[in-house]
Amino acid sequence: MSLLPGEKLRYAETHFKFKLPWSLLYKPWPEIIFDAPFQFVPGVSPYLWIVVRDADRFPTTIKNAEIILKRIADACDETYFENAQSREAQQPYAIRTAPEPNGNVMADPIRHLSAMVQHEVICKDLNIEVHEQMKFIPLALGEIPAGYYEAYCKLTVEREGKAQTFERWNLPRLKPTPLRFKVLNEHPPIAPGYAAGEMHCHTHYSADHVEYGATPEVLQLAAKAVGLDFVNCTDHAYDFAFTQEDFTKEADSPVPRFQKLRKEIAALPSKDENGNIMPLMLAGEEVSAGNSKGENVHMTVLAPEGYLPGLGDCGRYWLDNKPTRSIKQILNMTGAHCFAAHPFQQMGLLEKFIFRRGYWKPEDLNIPNERTDKGTKKTHSIRGLQFWNGIRDEGFKLGREFWINELGKGNYLLPIGGNDAHGDLNSMTAVDLPLFSLKHTRAHIFGNVRTVIKVGSRKLEVGSDAKQEFPLMRHLRPTGGDPLNNSVTPPQVPELAEGQGHLTQPPPLSLDDINAAFSADNCYITDGPALWWERDGKNIIFHARSNKETGGGFRYIRIYGRQTLPNGKLALEEEIMIGSLVAAPDHADIPVAPFGHAYVRAECETATGKFALTSAARVL
Repeated sequence: MSLLPGEKLRYAETHFKFKLPWSLLYKPWPEIIFDAPFQFVPGVSPYLWIVVRDADRFPTTIKNAEIILKRIADACDETYFENAQSREAQQPYAIRTAPEPNGNVMADPIRHLSAMVQHEVICKDLNIEVHEQMKFIPLALGEIPAGYYEAYCKLTVEREGKAQTFERWNLPRLKPTPLRFKVLNEHPPIAPGYAAGEMHCHTHYSADHVEYGATPEVLQLAAKAVGLDFVNCTDHAYDFAFTQEDFTKEADSPVPRFQKLRKEIAALPSKDENGNIMPLMLAGEEVSAGNSKGENVHMTVLAPEGYLPGLGDCGRYWLDNKPTRSIKQILNMTGAHCFAAHPFQQMGLLEKFIFRRGYWKPEDLNIPNERTDKGTKKTHSIRGLQFWNGIRDEGFKLGREFWINELGKGNYLLPIGGNDAHGDLNSMTAVDLPLFSLKHTRAHIFGNVRTVIKVGSRKLEVGSDAKQEFPLMRHLRPTGGDPLNNSVTPPQVPELAEGQGHLTQPPPLSLDDINAAFSADNCYITDGPALWWERDGKNIIFHARSNKETGGGFRYIRIYGRQTLPNGKLALEEEIMIGSLVAAPDHADIPVAPFGHAYVRAECETATGKFALTSAARVL
């Protein structure tokens, strides 16, 4: 990983001193932070994590914790949170937690949130000894009404007879900020028959000089909390190639660590203790590969068959930074779907020089390439561009333009959204200047930007042998009665005829389902609303859905199309088509007659800035 300013780094590693005798970031304590998913869908009770790292070097006792929640009135999206500290918060209360025999920390079962009554109960006497290299300690908050919250977290820890108390984290030279999360009243909108996934995130196998990630188990639980159906864990190829004990020491082989990740993910449950389907976790990879100019670029791979090498920009060999393999060579080594990762993430001149990093080029997307799979020659190329990397910044704008230009060449790549989160469930803590300073932002949060793919209808089991089609089920939080009732109520469940038996959940997603979806052409990327298309004869119908929690109505829903010219070529520019809407309601269906066009696509933005974008619908 880069050690230079400007690189987006995650979960800050503060102990590495680059063989120097000092560091302003070094403290003889483990790194400890509070973290939590940024939202909780109906059916998932809110919780926090105490994240402890490097306690194997600095054994520590977690003495007690204090958590004060403040419910923010009438908040409707994350933009409200950014100015929340300057507003008067409502309904503060604290939660007492106590350890269970297994070491897990659960909320006091007698504590319930009252909308009008203040609760101030100090947490104490946790006394959890931590000596692992990494440990996640859960703090369940119990049943909380739907709303938007800030959590002010304080922790007292002890090591070698010395105690310290801190708020949010013990990271040096970094001002604490509250956790911010949403307890949703209803599930984020999603197209029926689609599945939402995180396409770019990192586990603890992406640990190096300046950062680390979360365990696959924690990411699966977080995926469930925020409403994801699958997660592609894309750890760095170069981090597999170095030992966990010493980030600078090359391992005998990267394969054992990659296989260990695969086994760890394979051991995760497909259903929770109540029989509910858990998100599907996949062992992917982020590979450094050589572009057409011999520069290092990153590509994410969806669950490859085996380890793929890529050490060019690992930062361990200084100026020995030539790509290990070219893009074409990597494509020849795997039949898995490959995507250009953050193709235009901005970088400085020093990063380009020392790590030989570059940007994706059009030539990299159209490499003549064939691989032999079980005796059959198959064309294998880049399937999509992950130009939305957690935030709509300059890299997003340039990547979107790059994608649109490729569509104009007839290269119908899929748009991909991800977050590049290294653990960060709620906000990002990062090394700003190695040895000197840290930083904190709310970019690159796990599960915030998602890729939503069409997996078709799922089979619902009825009775013992009958089956019927039904889209993926979504949960709603009941709107009437007891606000603390967090029971799960699937919407629009088909009625059963008498004697038909009981209706159960659809089967879990499989890797085959996801591979088939990415082989097709229908997906969308979003941080809130649902926006998708379907073919209806010669017409294309676009559907847009939002709700109060994703911003209500739409500022705009724009339909773009590109004409086919009389000479058979595509027009140089897209055009905004009739049917586009301004100030649209939160529920819109727009039929489009794309006569004379090669493709149409759509983008939308809600009243609070939540955004979605569809893949291109080719006119057949």
